[in-house]
Amino acid sequence: MRSLVFLLLVAVANAKIYQRCEWAQILKSHGMDGYRGYSLADWVCLSQWESSYNTRATNRNSNGSNDYGIFQINSRWWCSDGTRTSNACNIECSQLLTDDVSVAINCAKRVVRDPNGMGAWVAWRDHCKNRDLSSYVAGCGV
Repeated sequence: MRSLVFLLLVAVANAKIYQRCEWAQILKSHGMDGYRGYSLADWVCLSQWESSYNTRATNRNSNGSNDYGIFQINSRWWCSDGTRTSNACNIECSQLLTDDVSVAINCAKRVVRDPNGMGAWVAWRDHCKNRDLSSYVAGCGV
């Protein structure tokens, strides 16, 4: 447990925090605009509310699971952090804390293929769902 805390502290110290438009362009280049029916603005909104575009964001949940990375992907279902997990993305959670966001994006694509879609993220349900999200991509040229 101590080593996990240490690694998380080191990771946070070296975080890549994207600007809104920079992140929108990266998402677009990875085919996220329209993926499974979700707009680019949905993904940008989700990332803003989950991590403030921070690749190394982490959160400990009341059920003992952890959320990792720019999408705050949960260790109980989607990645392995050494605890018993479903690991549906077949990755180590630490891979979600790097500046190579392709792993996080691929796992997020796996999450939305689940029947809950983006509803798997509370932040998306609370802040993005059924709202005008045009401001999240405004002026980004995407």
